[in-house]
Amino acid sequence: MANQNNAQGNNQGQDINQLLKVRREKLANLQEAGQDPFQITKYDVTHHTSDVKDLYNAHEEKLLAGRVAPDTEGMEEAEARAVKKQDYDERRNIMDAQPIHVCIAGRMMFKRVMGKASFANIQDLKGNIQIYVARDAIGEELYATFKKSDIGDIWGIKGFAFRTMTGEVSIHAQEMTLLTKSLQILPEKFHGLTDTDMRYRQRYVDLIMNQESKEVFVKRSQILKEIRNFLAGRDFMEVETPMLVSNAGGAAARPFETHYNALDEDVKLRISLELYLKRLIVGGLERVYEIGRVFRNEGVDTRHNPEFTLMELYQAYTDYEGMMELTESMFRYLAETVCGSTKITYQGTEIDLGKPFERLTMTEAVKKYAGVDFDEVADDAAAKALADERHIEYEDRHKKGDILNLFFEEYCEHELVQPTFIMDHPIEISPLTKKKPEDPSKVERFELFINGWEMCNAYSELNDPIDQRERFAAQDANAAAGDDEAEHTDEDFLNALEIGMPPTGGIGYGIDRLVMLLTDSAAIRDVLLFPTMKSLDK
Repeated sequence: MANQNNAQGNNQGQDINQLLKVRREKLANLQEAGQDPFQITKYDVTHHTSDVKDLYNAHEEKLLAGRVAPDTEGMEEAEARAVKKQDYDERRNIMDAQPIHVCIAGRMMFKRVMGKASFANIQDLKGNIQIYVARDAIGEELYATFKKSDIGDIWGIKGFAFRTMTGEVSIHAQEMTLLTKSLQILPEKFHGLTDTDMRYRQRYVDLIMNQESKEVFVKRSQILKEIRNFLAGRDFMEVETPMLVSNAGGAAARPFETHYNALDEDVKLRISLELYLKRLIVGGLERVYEIGRVFRNEGVDTRHNPEFTLMELYQAYTDYEGMMELTESMFRYLAETVCGSTKITYQGTEIDLGKPFERLTMTEAVKKYAGVDFDEVADDAAAKALADERHIEYEDRHKKGDILNLFFEEYCEHELVQPTFIMDHPIEISPLTKKKPEDPSKVERFELFINGWEMCNAYSELNDPIDQRERFAAQDANAAAGDDEAEHTDEDFLNALEIGMPPTGGIGYGIDRLVMLLTDSAAIRDVLLFPTMKSLDK
């Protein structure tokens, strides 16, 4: 049996190689005949496929207004067919008298040759449309070229729109130009590209074969556009800050490291946008944001990719309450403009972004879902004893606030399906955040959770340079104790704070996770055009 399977595999490989060879021979023949498609540098496209259909439907409605389809009920089949054919011919004559001329271009995904006339299906950015190709209309030589063409070839078609007897809006080709010869074989049409790993590695094929995948990335672009529209309406300025930095701060994460040859300096890829954007607030740019790639040398799973898109924004003269209002308004706006409703469905669960988002402190959430009131926990030792009882792992350096966060991660996150702001985090896990005046053990911070995911993280930003230096010193101590995700003292940032930063609210959003939510995508790789993949050579 094994030998038989090997033989079948070898035969299949030989068949594919033969098909690939034939395609190259077809290209060589075209080039010898002076018809090299790769010598064509441009093609004037007037419409996309969906535009043609919309335009024809509107034109037809106008020209055929009031015309009623014949009633063939009770007729013999042949008589009914003849009546319908006569009605079709009359409609076609009316439409052909005022034809809609179009010029489209796209990839041929289907071809059916029938003697002197053939049909093909052309796919472009906005969809696909049927093409009627007649030898008498385009000429014998070009028709012969068309008949020899392959699925995957890219064609330009000039012609006029019409509706077939079966009701399909199509294009009657009058001129055709082979724009690109495809030398590879696309996956089988009806099954598409089903190998998940190959979809991510060859996204260009995935976009051709899977309309759902293309729609996700079209919607991703729309989401980014609408985020910018929303923030522009609130007078935010979009800026760009460095990706290569000497001190990768602003988050608890392990950075990627590299070497800058020209300066002979070791540098890191940024893990956050925070510290440079705050410098701009110091400089007087009162409302700034950046959408950009950040890099964290961490694992890969359904919600994490080492290279991902982050948006951070900072607004002077507001606090984390202002950031909550902005976030709730923006999420609601995005749902309405991109999805058409504030009620969305993610993997079968309805999520209501129209209702006011619930608000819980982290202590309240742990009390609600774990049954432990950390306001009653006396000290670090008592917190660690509770963790031992619940079999929650921690490190020796962890304090009461760290243990509270571990309880939250274990018992609460997965419960937060509907939009919920978790507020007032312990100071131990928030080195860049203002303390709550009434309780210095906590800070003015919130995270928004939806579907059990953290969607964003916001602060009333710490603008006290003396306090900030002390927090950096604590982070340096953590780093010395072996915490490779700890932040390090940034002297230039401290200098900026000493010059003076106004009271400021700031927030960071994981854009990829937001796109997952609004496109009902199960994994982060489904919303990244080119996700991180292990090399096939490894």
